Amino acid sequence: MSKINILYWIIALLLALNISTIGGIIYHHYKEQADETALILDVQNDTKLTGRYFRQVLGFNNKQMDAFRKANRNFQPVANHIIFVIDSLKQEQFTELKKTTADTVKLNQLADSIGMQHAALKKVTNRFYLEIKKVCNDEQYKMLEEVFNPLFKNTIPAGRQHHRSRNSDNK
Repeated sequence: MSKINILYWIIALLLALNISTIGGIIYHHYKEQADETALILDVQNDTKLTGRYFRQVLGFNNKQMDAFRKANRNFQPVANHIIFVIDSLKQEQFTELKKTTADTVKLNQLADSIGMQHAALKKVTNRFYLEIKKVCNDEQYKMLEEVFNPLFKNTIPAGRQHHRSRNSDNK
C-alpha cells in the first residue's frame, strides 16, 4: 500500500469517527430536550413539569418515562397551540377595549371564544393527567396530585383579598 492510500484510510477513519461523535451529541441533545419539554402549571409560580422533574421528584423509571414522553408529545403541541390562540384572542379583546367606541358584540364573541379555548385546554390537560396517572404507583400518584393541584384551585391574588375584605366591612 502506498502512503497516499494509508492517508486516505486514516482520513476516512477520522471522518467516520467525527460523524459518529457528532451523531451521538445530536442524539443526546434531542433526548435531553425531550426530557426538558415543560408543562407550565402555574404561570405565577412558574412551576414547570419536565421529564427530568418526573424522574427526579416522582421517581419515574425508564418505562414510566417512556409513557410520560409519549403523553407529553401528544399534549404539549396541542396545549401550546391553544395557549397561543387564547393569548391572541385576549390581545384582540384588549385592542377592542381600548377603542373609543368598543364593539360590545365583538367583545362578547371574543370572551366566548376565549372560554371555549380554555375548556379545550382543560380537556387536553385532563387527558394528559390521566395518561400519567396510569403509570404511577400509589406514592407517585399522591405526589402527582400535589403537582397538578394548582391547576384546579381558584386562588385570589393577594391584592384582591385585601380589596374584598374592605368591601365586606362597608356592608
